[in-house]
Amino acid sequence: MIALTTFTAPTIPNIENNELRQQLQQIIDQKTKPLGALGRLETLAVQLGMIQGTTAPHINQPQIRVFAADHGLTKHGTSAYPSAVTAQMVYNFLQGGAAINVLARQHNIELKVVDAGVDADFANSPFKDHAQLLDYKVRHGSRDALTEPAMSAAECLAALESGMKVVESMAGNLLIVGEMGIGNTSAASLLLARLGDTPINDCIGRGTGLDDAGLKHKASILTQVLARHSEEQAPFDILAALGGLEIAMMAGALMQAASERRILLIDGFIASSALLAAERLAPGVAQYAVFAHHSVEPGHTHLLKLLNAEPLLDMGMRLGEGSGAALAYPLLQSACAIINEMASFNDAGISGQNS
Repeated sequence: MIALTTFTAPTIPNIENNELRQQLQQIIDQKTKPLGALGRLETLAVQLGMIQGTTAPHINQPQIRVFAADHGLTKHGTSAYPSAVTAQMVYNFLQGGAAINVLARQHNIELKVVDAGVDADFANSPFKDHAQLLDYKVRHGSRDALTEPAMSAAECLAALESGMKVVESMAGNLLIVGEMGIGNTSAASLLLARLGDTPINDCIGRGTGLDDAGLKHKASILTQVLARHSEEQAPFDILAALGGLEIAMMAGALMQAASERRILLIDGFIASSALLAAERLAPGVAQYAVFAHHSVEPGHTHLLKLLNAEPLLDMGMRLGEGSGAALAYPLLQSACAIINEMASFNDAGISGQNS
């Protein structure tokens, strides 16, 4: 069993306000268009207004934090790529060459990389003082979950609290959490299986590109991991036993951001697993989530159902990094612009729908 901890989740404000919801809907219904003609853009505008507690939702200084860590379980061949790729991709992020860099530049979103537990020593690298690298390393990769908890209680607590600190010092009112960690689809699958009471074979996918034999092997290993930690029932204990350092840190970041009424623009499978963990630890976090896209990772379909989520896009993506969320970001900008800038029937002197 995981030892007890002193972790206290932040208080999550309830966004529901019937009066505000009616006001937002009335404002949208009076715009110069047929009722409901802008479809999901209208419901998105209402959601953003509810999150921010205003009839004039807006986005300022959007932020992407890419959390990176390695996973001890990969020694059992659960990924098609070696763990060394995690650090190599961090270097790629810092040089501006990854997909998330391109999308962040395109949409003017500030990007920083958080070292949650990469099995590399960046302090002795050319990037040690890089402005985009935040050092919150808990340890050099999680432990081997097949033989022991992926994190000790103290390590899981440190990761959660570090994620909260990342957000406390962050500007803006919108957060995208991205991730990089060879093996983290396994950790996400394990969390979905246990926190979501979902059969493990429904949770797993090919990750970085496993073939059929690799997929079968992955399923076998993860089944053994679940059996190894079958006694863990509390959300914190499950996260420590089965999760990863970057996923725990993302969960902490999401909890803190929700407590500050920031918009959570959620990416794909790994980010959604972090949100599920955050929701179990601090009920109400998911109220603040806008789901960017539907990943092709099989487990994401089950996660979206668990979280009652309707993603904005379905682009056949499975990259991670926060890329799907960055791609969906302009839709949130458009929703704010519509409610704030589009003329009403009265403003334009146009006759509205007959009552």
